[in-house]
Amino acid sequence: MIVRNLEEARNSDRLVGAENGNWDSTRLSLADDGGNCSFHITRIYEGTETHIHYKHHFEAVFCMEGEGEVETLADGKIWPIKPGDIYILDQHDEHLLRASKTMHLACVFTPGLTGKEVHREDGSYAPANEPDDKTPI
Repeated sequence: MIVRNLEEARNSDRLVGAENGNWDSTRLSLADDGGNCSFHITRIYEGTETHIHYKHHFEAVFCMEGEGEVETLADGKIWPIKPGDIYILDQHDEHLLRASKTMHLACVFTPGLTGKEVHREDGSYAPANEPDDKTPI
């Protein structure tokens, strides 16, 4: 059994992205924990816009707190996001995530992340079999 505490994890190397100004994410469960997915608590900071395109990962995102919107770039559709909403990137949708109030999101990735991924310029992470060689942002 694995038991982790969010605040303790935020004070460790499981917290990534804090220096980028748009978001941070606490990796509570990662690929090396033995599951087929990873579980993260991510904060998207108020007033920010983040370009994301997980070409190699399936992601489900549940909003626990805050408000914002997701815009899919292929069709320009915008979905408001509030507590209790989930959005699922089942088509590897390239999207913009905007926070009007800091959003606290529970995120599940398949395949699981290692915790060392770096967002590439196009908003994606490398495929699981092609590890990144940079420091996480």
